[in-house]
Amino acid sequence: MAQPVVLLGAGRPETCDDFPLTRIAALHPVVLVDPDPPAWARPHLRAHLAVDPAREAQAAEAVLAHAAGHPVAGVLTWSAAHLATAARITGRLGLPGLPYEAAAACADPAALQALLERHRLPAAGTGEPEETPGPLVSAETVVLDDEVRIVALTRTTPGPPPARAALRHCVHAHDGLLHNRFLRSCVERTVRALGLAHTVAHVVLRMTARGPRVLDVAPHLPGDLIPLLVERATGVDLAGAAVSLATGRHPDLTPTRQRVAAVQFAYPATTGRLTQLHLDPAAEHDPAADRMLLTHHPGAPVTAAPHATAADRLAHWVVTAENPADCATALRRLARHLTATVLPATGVYAA
Repeated sequence: MAQPVVLLGAGRPETCDDFPLTRIAALHPVVLVDPDPPAWARPHLRAHLAVDPAREAQAAEAVLAHAAGHPVAGVLTWSAAHLATAARITGRLGLPGLPYEAAAACADPAALQALLERHRLPAAGTGEPEETPGPLVSAETVVLDDEVRIVALTRTTPGPPPARAALRHCVHAHDGLLHNRFLRSCVERTVRALGLAHTVAHVVLRMTARGPRVLDVAPHLPGDLIPLLVERATGVDLAGAAVSLATGRHPDLTPTRQRVAAVQFAYPATTGRLTQLHLDPAAEHDPAADRMLLTHHPGAPVTAAPHATAADRLAHWVVTAENPADCATALRRLARHLTATVLPATGVYAA
């Protein structure tokens, strides 16, 4: 029987962290470190340590005490706030994981920016304004002992500033940028500069006329159902890869699909109180539909763009198709199955 893995923090339902937890729990028993496990996470847990993983020293000691009497195969987190705690634990237990310095740098945007600049990497804020037109892409990367493998690219459509909440993510198994040598070189140099090892990394880049610019590096599983999109489009299981790396095994990164997968997030069109939210059951019969879920409830206050965050999402839907055009058409088609009504301060708006 597989030995347990320790997970630092359950994550948030609005960023769809239930999906990777479900996948990981199917592979290994999960010991969650969280002050109060959310209800959606509890069915997937073997055990629970009631301590805040953001309190690095206290959480590390709690896990080490647990490990003294119980086997621990690896340590995982999908929160930047808990990277340093995970690195401290893996270092003490002799398990695969990020070096502490790399984890601390990736958890601190200023430190990350300074480190990238020191290595002369084309980062945001070093010669190109953030608003430079160009695709916003993320390299879903697996860092092995001696290899940096980009298994997929995620193209993101952001909302308006200042929040820029993600409206859509799309993964195409045959994305042309996968063959862009400047992008691949930028990702590999970034991974080497940060000293990343034994991890899945989400490297966010802005493609500009002067080449790619690094916006962020998250050396952990991404949220927003990106692991699901990667699996639906390529067949590669990012959650499974993260578990393999954390437990000292070589992941299977063989692509078995060549499709396009995308997720669309619905936000309120006005700020106010959500009074109605309905999903037509006919949505499940759409041949392109993978899943479509309501993620809010009537009576709750909601905020519209440009200040909306992931917590304001009303629903999301995932589709798969043979090409990007069919995928975009399917996303628009499914949107017609959603009805939302928001009561603003001075009237009613039906979304």
